[in-house]
Amino acid sequence: MKTKIDLNVHTHHRAGTEERPGSCGIVIFGASGDLAHRKLYPALFDLYYAGHLPENFFVIGFARSVWDDQAFRKQVLETLKEIGKPDPAKQKKFVSHLYYRVADLDDTASFHHLADALKELHQKYKTQGNVMYHLAIPPEACGNVVAQLNRAHLINPPKKGGPWTRIIFEKPFGHDLESARALNHDIHQYLKEEQIYRIDHYLGKETVQNILMFRFANSIFEPIWNRRYIDNIQIMAHETLGVEQRAAYYDHAGVIKDMFQNHILQLLTLCTMEPPIKFNAEQYRDEKTKIFHALRPIPRGKVNDYVVRGQYGPGKLEGKKAIGYRQEKGVAPRSQTDTFVAMKLFIDNWRWQGVPFYLRSGKRMNAHGTEILIQFKQIPHSMFSSVPPDTFASNILCFRIQPDEGISLRIESKQPGPEFSLASLNFNFEYKNVFHTHLMGPYERLLLDCMHGDQTLFIREDQVELSWAFIDKILEGWQKSHAPKFPNYAAGSWGPEAANKLIEQDGRKWRSYVANYSAPTDEHGKKL
Repeated sequence: MKTKIDLNVHTHHRAGTEERPGSCGIVIFGASGDLAHRKLYPALFDLYYAGHLPENFFVIGFARSVWDDQAFRKQVLETLKEIGKPDPAKQKKFVSHLYYRVADLDDTASFHHLADALKELHQKYKTQGNVMYHLAIPPEACGNVVAQLNRAHLINPPKKGGPWTRIIFEKPFGHDLESARALNHDIHQYLKEEQIYRIDHYLGKETVQNILMFRFANSIFEPIWNRRYIDNIQIMAHETLGVEQRAAYYDHAGVIKDMFQNHILQLLTLCTMEPPIKFNAEQYRDEKTKIFHALRPIPRGKVNDYVVRGQYGPGKLEGKKAIGYRQEKGVAPRSQTDTFVAMKLFIDNWRWQGVPFYLRSGKRMNAHGTEILIQFKQIPHSMFSSVPPDTFASNILCFRIQPDEGISLRIESKQPGPEFSLASLNFNFEYKNVFHTHLMGPYERLLLDCMHGDQTLFIREDQVELSWAFIDKILEGWQKSHAPKFPNYAAGSWGPEAANKLIEQDGRKWRSYVANYSAPTDEHGKKL
């Protein structure tokens, strides 16, 4: 059902971010890598194209590839052309701000060469020594890089009115609690927490940002956002892709480290946190941290009662044969790495006591999408004698994070006609169809926030350690429990059968709007 939406816009800007950030330089470590080409250069160009970058800026690519400025600019131009970015003339003007230096991260001389380049470009572009470093490199290299930057006098201490230094750390931030703590310790020798920006690109997505606005700016929802009215919350992130070129990383991480430790648990905090007294970075992140503290530990020896893991085998996707995980290039032939995880969690606090949270994420699923479904409780009593209470479908609120970002709400209504019969109506809202404007991508938003010095959408030290502590307990439980026989689901399916039992034993079902959000489907793709 298509629903007409009347848009009455009354815009309130967040202080500081309606203007361009101050002049600065940007240094990208790992500048020749996949992440830089897929995400960072397109995002920086989009910011430039939309007039969001500072008037005076420059970008230095810093990587092992033996390029010069011209070769680097050519590579970036080819990337922008391949993904269809507009306005070739503006592309050329954008890349004229790009420079390149060959890096050896273990060689102090490389960092002194970088210091020389920064000094020259700060003078040329009048950027007052302000610099943002983006570390698109493995986490094990980050501590050394920060130490090298410090030795080369490339880190400015925080000082009001003085030049600033901010460093973006890509995920994963460590590979377990011990390594995350060690990395935090190493970088805090040279950086204050206010200079550290641990990025989770999910938090830059438009619908993710809208969760709090939806909850706390609409008085009809917040009073019922609790255990009295909500039956369960489901968070799902499905991918049709396999590991592609990431096998070297993924076969040591799996979906639980790649998706749950950061993206999924962060989404959970946004759905469940209390309203901060003021919407500033610290109070906002304080409330998110409280949720990590309130996560109920999975009982010792019972991890398999709460967590299901899977690995895809050969199957069929979009009508074509798909190989299994163990046949992917770079994957060990007997790999026990999880490519699917489903889990049931509880939050032990006043608002959420007893409400189950069902989370799942997997690769090579039969549809691509990320969504959060809030399922409200069924009505307790039917005043209509011919219609029992369990005939009424539950109201479901869905935040569609990707693709087709938007929000859906299912309600019950009388079907027209002389008989009394019910129909489920779905009210759908999509950003692209309502606002008719370019949606700022997550990297655009987060890069811009870092330039503004806004840490709201970045992960704080305590959050990253608490999330790793929770995941580590699951991994410890797996080591002590009987491992499932892999593969245990086919590529192109919805995951292992045990994932269905995890929720069905509670008398509930997985619900997904991914394939067709106007008609909710169950785990087998059948309309509900």
